[in-house]
Amino acid sequence: MKLSYILILILISILFLLIVIYFQFKKRTEINIKKQMPDSVTITNLETRYISPISIDYLRSLKIDSDKLKIEEELTKGSNYNRYIASYISEGNKIYGLLTIPDQKQPEGGFPAIVFNHGYISPKQYKTTENYIAYVDSLAKNGFVVFKIDYRGNGDSEGDSSGTYFSSAYTIDAISALKSLQKYEHVNPEKIGMWGHSMAGNLVLRAMLVSGDIKAGVIWSGAVYSYEDFVKYKINDSSYIHKPFESKTGQEQQDREVSPEIQKIRADPELINFDDEFWSSVSLTKNIRYLTAPLQIDHAVDDPVVTINYSRDLADVLKENNKKYEFNEYPGGGHNIISPYFEQAVEDTVKFFKENL
Repeated sequence: MKLSYILILILISILFLLIVIYFQFKKRTEINIKKQMPDSVTITNLETRYISPISIDYLRSLKIDSDKLKIEEELTKGSNYNRYIASYISEGNKIYGLLTIPDQKQPEGGFPAIVFNHGYISPKQYKTTENYIAYVDSLAKNGFVVFKIDYRGNGDSEGDSSGTYFSSAYTIDAISALKSLQKYEHVNPEKIGMWGHSMAGNLVLRAMLVSGDIKAGVIWSGAVYSYEDFVKYKINDSSYIHKPFESKTGQEQQDREVSPEIQKIRADPELINFDDEFWSSVSLTKNIRYLTAPLQIDHAVDDPVVTINYSRDLADVLKENNKKYEFNEYPGGGHNIISPYFEQAVEDTVKFFKENL
C-alpha cells in the first residue's frame, strides 16, 4: 500500500511539474509573439487577427485629413477656366496636381468640385500637365473645379508609388485631396465628387466606401472590386497591377498589403476562400453596404485591357443591394473610350455630376 501511495504522489508531482512548465512556456511564447508582431496585428486570447491595410473597416477607422491646398504655379488659361499647379499634404507627403477653376461668377457656397484620379501611367513618365488633359478639359469647361491629383511618387509628388489593388496609399491620397478641397474658398465642401479611370476605378469605389463626403462617383473602364473578379478576369496589361511579392520596410510601405494570403492571388488562387474574414474585409463588393452616394459606371464593350465583365458584375451587385447607380455600355472606344464614343461618355459623365453635385 505504501508503495502505491508513493507512486501516486510521484505521478501527481510529475503532472504538476509538467503543468507548471507548460504555462511558463505559454507565457514566454505570448510575450515573444507580441514583441515580433507588427502594429497591424492584435493579440486576443493568444489568437492573432491580421488587419489588412487595404481593408474597408481599417480605412474607415483612420482619421484622414489635410490642410487647404496651396497654389504653386499659375498656368496658361483654358477655354473658360484658369489652370494652376497646386499641392496638398497626404500622410506627410507633398502631393501635386493640376487644378482648374471656372472663369465665371462663383455660385453661393462655392463651385462643385471633382477629385480626378488618373489610371496607371509609369510614375516616372507621368507628367502633371501632359496626361489626361482632354478628360480634365471636358469637366473643367462645364463649371466644375477639377483637381487632377498626381498620387505619391508620381511626377514631382513625394512618397513611394504603389497602386490601388494592393495598397491603400492612393486611396488615402484621394481622400486627402477631397479634404483639402473642402477647405478651399472656391469650392462648395458639400458638393465634391470623384472620377477615376482604370486602376482608379478601384480607388474611387474604395474611397466612396470609406468617406461619406464623396457625393457622387464616376468610373471609366474600372477593375478589381472583389479580387475574386481579378482571379476570374485578370487584366491584359501587367503594368496595371502592383505586384505584391515583396517585403515592405519603412513607414512609406505600411499602406501595402503583402501578406502571404494576398500573395495567393497570383501564385495559388485556387486555394483562396473568398468568403473568409480576410478576403471579405478587403472586398469592395462585400462592403457595398457602406456606399451612400450615387455611382456611374462607363465601359466600352471592346475594352482590350480591362474586360467589361468587371463593370457588369459590379452593376449586378449594386442592383442587388438597391444602390443608386447608372451603367453605360459603349459599343466601341477601347480602354480609354476614345472618339467617337468619348463625346457621349463625357456627356453622360457631366450630366451625372450636374444632377448629383
